[in-house]
Amino acid sequence: MKVTNGSLTVLLVDDEQNILLSSKSLLRLAGIQNVQTIDDSRQVLSHLQSEIINVIVLDLLMPYISGRELLNTICRDYPHIPVIVMTASDEVEIAVECMKAGAFDYLVKPVEHSRLISSVKRAMEICNLKSQVTQLRDQLLSNKIKHPAAFAPIISASPKMLSMFQYCEIIAESQQPVIIIGETGVGKELVAKAIHDLSGLPGKFVPVNVAGLDDNMFSDTLFGHKKGAFTGADQARSGLISKAAGGTLFLDEIGDLAEISQMKLLRLLQEQEYYPVGEDTAFETDARIIAATNKDLRELTEKGKFRNDLYFRLCTHKVNIPPLRKRPEDIPLLLEHFIEQAAHSLKKKKPAYPDELIILLNAYDFPGNVRELKAMVFDAVVRHRSGFLNQERFREVVGDCPASPDVGYVLVKPVVEALQETIHRLPKVSEVEDYLIKEAMKQARGNQGIAASLLGFTRQTLNKRLQKVKNKDSA
Repeated sequence: MKVTNGSLTVLLVDDEQNILLSSKSLLRLAGIQNVQTIDDSRQVLSHLQSEIINVIVLDLLMPYISGRELLNTICRDYPHIPVIVMTASDEVEIAVECMKAGAFDYLVKPVEHSRLISSVKRAMEICNLKSQVTQLRDQLLSNKIKHPAAFAPIISASPKMLSMFQYCEIIAESQQPVIIIGETGVGKELVAKAIHDLSGLPGKFVPVNVAGLDDNMFSDTLFGHKKGAFTGADQARSGLISKAAGGTLFLDEIGDLAEISQMKLLRLLQEQEYYPVGEDTAFETDARIIAATNKDLRELTEKGKFRNDLYFRLCTHKVNIPPLRKRPEDIPLLLEHFIEQAAHSLKKKKPAYPDELIILLNAYDFPGNVRELKAMVFDAVVRHRSGFLNQERFREVVGDCPASPDVGYVLVKPVVEALQETIHRLPKVSEVEDYLIKEAMKQARGNQGIAASLLGFTRQTLNKRLQKVKNKDSA
């Protein structure tokens, strides 16, 4: 298997056919498949008008139109195309002139194979980055996603999630690694699958959770083994990396990976090759790697528990999924979706639910995120018999946990604003408390149980405070 490098096109311009042929073959062997050649410099400018070219490798000394003249014209009219100058002249002055004119790199013939490949790949990376920046700007300005179907399994109306979807669309076609960061239960695998679907890769999406795998299990699971590699290896077995050929390998819980396994993964990312257990010959892969974690990898690197070089290699593209408590506008949508899903799977009539249930759920910080909400809903639907959905299951959980800090901010903000408008002095503690109680009751729509949860009171304490507020107002 050979490594492809997206759909970017490289144009080789040289009057010597043997150099064109050898350079094209070299780049194709390095995984750069879209390579075009021109041996007549008079055809270059018309070719650029009709074809999309991303990188040009240009010889300086050619008949008809010289490479220097072409370099000046291309850098002026096509400044977005990196031009790599390749010539037999080793004069410093010429090299300086070319770089001043806008050349991306200057190579002296005969060029080392590795030098040509690395220069072209660097130029292609620059093209990719420029394209991603342009797309990101355009999509942020449009405030829309181009492929909503890819994100259909992810139920959300949050602006934060929309921004994340837009970023995923932009990086999807890149062949570079992606790290997805998010708390347990936010839907990291769903996001990884969406990126794969948008990438256009013909291969499969192959997920694997690496948490709890020691190095032997990690190597055997990912890379496979040859026959006789260890006791019980009666047959050769290909690993998941082989199944992900031409597609995406998704590694979940990457923060739990053992150090020796981290080294093997780093080699896979850097060299795009691996060794099956017991095998001396390296195998190449074109699978894209997407990893995910609920841990702070930066903190793990500082503690020496995660390799710095692997961290930076994985973080070429970084996707952050906000937790559910940061996007309360999604709770009603998810609640409705899971109730319908649960009723259908349990072959029950879809139950109704009171409005105060949403307020109750907004008061909860959801450490298990969307996955936890789904479990709560399914359990409540199982217990449901008739009428409204039973809220006891939700109260059992929410009542034992403190309200989310974000919910507290939503509660306090209108109180502060009201006090600033009506009291032109430092308010007394009792005045702040009265305003908080009134605001909590307002947000809870009169439900004392929910208001007490928002304030961190027991229902009995709230009832006494409400009576005091009532007496003050009537006095």
